Amino acid sequence: MITPLESRVLDANSEALGVSVKELMGNAGAAVAAFLEENYPGKSYVFVCGTGNNGGDGFAAALKLDPSRCTVALLKKASNIRTDAARDYYSVLECDIVQYSKEVLSRGDVIVDCALGTGISGEVKDPYLTFINDANSCGKPIVSLDVPSGFGTTAAIEPGEVVTFHDRKEGMEGAPYRVIVAGIGIPEDAWRAVGPGDMLRYPVPDSGSHKGANGRLLAICGGPYFGAPALACRAAMRAGADLVHLCCPQSAFSIAASACPEITGTMLPGTRLTAESVDMLLELSERYDAVLVGPGLGSAVDTLEAVRQFISRCRKPMVIDADAIAVAASMELPNAILTPHAGEFKALEGPLEAVAGRYGAVLLKGKEDRISDGSRTRVNRTGNAGMTCGGTGDVLAGCAAALLSKGMCQFDAACLAAYICGSAGDRAFADKSYGLIASDVIEEIPHVLRDGLR
Repeated sequence: MITPLESRVLDANSEALGVSVKELMGNAGAAVAAFLEENYPGKSYVFVCGTGNNGGDGFAAALKLDPSRCTVALLKKASNIRTDAARDYYSVLECDIVQYSKEVLSRGDVIVDCALGTGISGEVKDPYLTFINDANSCGKPIVSLDVPSGFGTTAAIEPGEVVTFHDRKEGMEGAPYRVIVAGIGIPEDAWRAVGPGDMLRYPVPDSGSHKGANGRLLAICGGPYFGAPALACRAAMRAGADLVHLCCPQSAFSIAASACPEITGTMLPGTRLTAESVDMLLELSERYDAVLVGPGLGSAVDTLEAVRQFISRCRKPMVIDADAIAVAASMELPNAILTPHAGEFKALEGPLEAVAGRYGAVLLKGKEDRISDGSRTRVNRTGNAGMTCGGTGDVLAGCAAALLSKGMCQFDAACLAAYICGSAGDRAFADKSYGLIASDVIEEIPHVLRDGLR
């Protein structure tokens, strides 16, 4: 079961893997044509097509059938067809092509609904609404492609069958129509590996949003180490968090804060985090969307006890990194992302999927990152050997925490953070080679966002 967004991600990742949208569309069309010939042999078909890829699937299906038994009815002018792939299939149609009217439905024994796909938002408007009402009242069999037009709205086609592509779509459970799942050649790595299509998951700010609306992050970091909190906070800002508030012991606060003047901060007493700060931090966390715990905190016994108290009581989504990971080993924290390397993962005791089932997600860093929430596991292959330098783990933790603060779920935030940081590292490596440092990776994060969100 996949969402409309996941359908778009799969298409984009497939294209990046060398399987074009046009090829997927052709495969979808072939599957639909085969279904129609098997279930409605010798019948005539009216394909009612919109201007997007759902319409393109209809064009591709009509091309596989006897043109004398097909009519393509366009809901808008051909000049409005939006994608190159759909235009290509439209341009070689051999069947009758007409503008849609209610009378057109009388030309076929079967109505093939290719008007609106999974990309619809808001309520359905004309000419689509008129078609939906006409089709629902015409008394003829209706076959929808991928989803019924208007799926998820108050006005939707009522088909007898839906030929859906790759997997059932979220919302089809318990549907009153028959669902046929057709494979269309999406490569396994389009869903198994995180790819450029996953940038579609990034929470792009609304044009009318205000400061703080796109991620407020509380970072509990530092003490024995001052570089880690600076790197994590800078990475979070570069990954798009609106506001980052650093809580850091006095011994490291000034150095960490001066490295990133855009952050705000609270200076904790002493040279390390202790239990005396926990209640204050819990109260402060209520004002933030997510919390980052771990970078630079160190492994002093009283610090780890303070971490245990905080993460066991914190109600906000969290990223738990570095020495704090060992504290989380005996807990179940469904609101947390853990970001261990291979050595830290040993403390969690078990295979990845079993361990991840206790948390929101686990991002196991390595040559090939593995990300799991216990039921789903994906891999990330961006990144390079130059990123073994100190601080890149802090960058990743900050990036994941930023995405979490922007409202992404733990699993998606962990997957996308791994992809963004690895891609930023690849850009930095192209310039700095094995001389790259963690700060170089941070400075490339905005370029990954710029190119991936076009």
